Amino acid sequence: MSKGIKGLAVAVLTPVAWLRRRVLAPLGRLWSHARLRERITSPLDPSVVVLGVPEIHGTGNISLGRQLYLYPDLYFETQGTGEIRIGDEVVISRGVHLVAFERIRIGEGSMIGEYTGIRDANHRTGTEGALRWSGHESRPIAIGRQVWIGRGVTVLPGVTIGDGAVIGANAVVTRDIPAGAVAVGIPARVVKSASTDRPVEASR
Repeated sequence: MSKGIKGLAVAVLTPVAWLRRRVLAPLGRLWSHARLRERITSPLDPSVVVLGVPEIHGTGNISLGRQLYLYPDLYFETQGTGEIRIGDEVVISRGVHLVAFERIRIGEGSMIGEYTGIRDANHRTGTEGALRWSGHESRPIAIGRQVWIGRGVTVLPGVTIGDGAVIGANAVVTRDIPAGAVAVGIPARVVKSASTDRPVEASR
């Protein structure tokens, strides 16, 4: 395509792009909000921003606080009596997976980085037949207030992350993280403690 034709095409399409951004994009967010509201069991506050329709599986036993910011490509699943409870002003970035067979709670003001997985259940192993029918073992996950979870983190069943903690990108959280601590690595270990505000020795 020559520069002249490309320039003409861009000139013609720019008003269309403006129209899409100013008119169609807000309508898309309203549609996403309505679709999410229809799939979950609790009311959805109008202040919640939904940038793309989350993929909802299972019972829809999901409670969302006010002023949330939900990026596209989210996956929420609740099975059996499982529930997901998210507090006010939480940001959930693109591609996050939340799967609850028992309970996942995320405190107000927390931020969950892209492609993080938070699952409170694992498949049972060592049983006869296909693994997919083996059932699950679950333990609740609790994430406190003002927690910052980096990109690509995995949070495993039974974990509690205290208020104000920071989890570094790509960490795998296998045990509790104290309030105010910074944890990194696989498995995640505390490298900075809130009690001393100083780095923790690497051997710990």
